[in-house]
Amino acid sequence: MFGLKGDWSLDIKKRYFTLGNYAGGEARWCPGCGDHGVLTVVQRICRDKQLPPEKTVAVSGIGCSSRLPHYMGTYGFHGLHGRALPVACGIKSRRPELDVWVATGDGDCYSIGTGHWIHAIRYNMNMTVLVFDNSIYGLTKKQTSPTTPIGFKSNTHPTGAILEPLNPLTATLGISNVSFVAQTVDWNPIHLYETIKAAHDHKGFSLINIIQRCPVYSQEVSQFLQDNPENLLLLNHENGIPIADNIMRMFPNQREHDPSNMSEAYNISFNTKLTPVGLLYHNPKVPCYDDLSSKGNDMGVEEKLAGLNKVLDQFAI
Repeated sequence: MFGLKGDWSLDIKKRYFTLGNYAGGEARWCPGCGDHGVLTVVQRICRDKQLPPEKTVAVSGIGCSSRLPHYMGTYGFHGLHGRALPVACGIKSRRPELDVWVATGDGDCYSIGTGHWIHAIRYNMNMTVLVFDNSIYGLTKKQTSPTTPIGFKSNTHPTGAILEPLNPLTATLGISNVSFVAQTVDWNPIHLYETIKAAHDHKGFSLINIIQRCPVYSQEVSQFLQDNPENLLLLNHENGIPIADNIMRMFPNQREHDPSNMSEAYNISFNTKLTPVGLLYHNPKVPCYDDLSSKGNDMGVEEKLAGLNKVLDQFAI
C-alpha cells in the first residue's frame, strides 16, 4: 500500500432519477383514455422533485384508474374495491417517511369507498389523492356511477340515470378538517401538472377531482367541455394554481378566487352552469393525524411490551 495518500475519501455521486426510474409495466388503458396523461404527469412530478422510488408508494382500489400502481416504478399496493384510502392511511401511520400517492375513481372513492373517503379527509393525513372522475364504471363495462349525469344511458339505467349526480366538490368541502380541494381536466397537461404539483406540495390530505375522458363508455360526458371551453371556469389567485398567460387564454371564463374562502369555494362548486378548474380550498393549518398516529414508531420491542403491560396492569385484580 506504499505510495497511496493517507487522506482517503469516498466520492459518492449524487443520485439522479429519470422518468425511466418511475416507469413500471406497460400501461394497458384504452387508446385515448385520460389515465395515460395523469400517469405521465405523476411520473414527471416524481422526476422533477427527485422523489426516491424506494420511498414512494402508489396505492389504489379497484377500477381502470386503480391500475396506476402497476405502471409506476415505485412501491405499490393494489387494494380492494373502495379500500384505497384506509390502506394509504395505514401506510402513512406506520411509515410516515414514505411519499404516498392514491389513485382512485368516482365509483371506487365516491360510492363503495364513501365512508373511507369522508374519514380520510377528516384525518388529513399527508398524501396526494387523485380521483379519476369519468362519470361511469369503466372496468366493469358501463354502469351508472355516483357522478353519472342525469339522463345518461348505461347498462344499469338503459333509459337514462334517474338521479342527479353527486357533487364531489361540495361534498368534500362539507367534511370536517378538509385542507385541500382542487379540480382539473386530463386534456390540459399543463394545468393538470400544476394542480397535482400544488397538491403534492401541500402537507395534508390533498384531493384532486380529475375530470377524465373515457373514450369507450362515457365520451360525451367530457366531450362538451373539450369542444366548448366556455363551459369551464378557471379559478385564478396568487395563492392558487400558477398558470402561464398562454394557457390562461384557453379559458374564456375566469374568476379571481381566494382559496382560503370556504363559503366562496362552496358557492363556486354548487354552481352547475360552469365547471370550475383550479384550487377551490386550501387551509395549511389543519393538523395532520399522521403526526399523532406515528408517535412511538421509534420504540423498541421491549419498550412496547413494557408499555402494554403497564396498561394491562390497571385491570389486574
